[in-house]
Amino acid sequence: MRSNSRFRTAALAATALLAALSLTACGDTDGNADKTGAAAPAGSTASSGTGKDTEGAGTEDQARNASSASEGKSGDKGGDTAGAKNSTGSDTGRKSSAGSTGNTGSPVTCTGDNTKVTISKVSRPINHLLLTATNTGSRPCYAYNAPALRFDDAQSVFPVLRSSVPQAVVALEPGQSAYAGIGLFGESDGQDLYEGTDLTVYFTPRSNSGSTGSPTELKLPADTRWGDNGFVTYWQSDMAVALTY
Repeated sequence: MRSNSRFRTAALAATALLAALSLTACGDTDGNADKTGAAAPAGSTASSGTGKDTEGAGTEDQARNASSASEGKSGDKGGDTAGAKNSTGSDTGRKSSAGSTGNTGSPVTCTGDNTKVTISKVSRPINHLLLTATNTGSRPCYAYNAPALRFDDAQSVFPVLRSSVPQAVVALEPGQSAYAGIGLFGESDGQDLYEGTDLTVYFTPRSNSGSTGSPTELKLPADTRWGDNGFVTYWQSDMAVALTY
């Protein structure tokens, strides 16, 4: 009986030992599982590290993109600045162009107040004088019709040659001149000739009625003789044309 009891006790002890060993083995397995489980976050960290590398690359790309964008903006600003300069240059060109036109105001009538009038003797045609009126004002002026001439103390003005009417009214910019030819006397014989010393030049208005502005008093060239059947041409823009009559 005692032998059986001892045997049972030994058997129970052996069974308990096996159970303890079994539990230890399970504990080791669980430990390994825990270690494996801990390795997973480590693997995740590595993946996260890879993610950081990718993020770093993305940051570099963003930096490059930002740099490109910045350069683009700088280029845009430079373009705007250049455009502004061109625009300013264009404005300046327009101002210069306006200045070149003189922009001296609307034209006025040529008179003795805004012109300098001179008279000279010419060799051809014979018995002719040339009258020149130069615009000395700051505005353009129109030399209307023909000058009205009075020799010395004559009772009437000199005859005007109607066939010399120009195609257009002579317009003078400041500094430009108009010309009128004076035929001192006609070709017929037996006409009376007068020794001339002074000449008064009157300017006529557009209406060709009366005179306008101040007249100009001139001294005639020496030995000037004039007759009642002489003539004066209309104002011409070309000296040669004024002397063809």
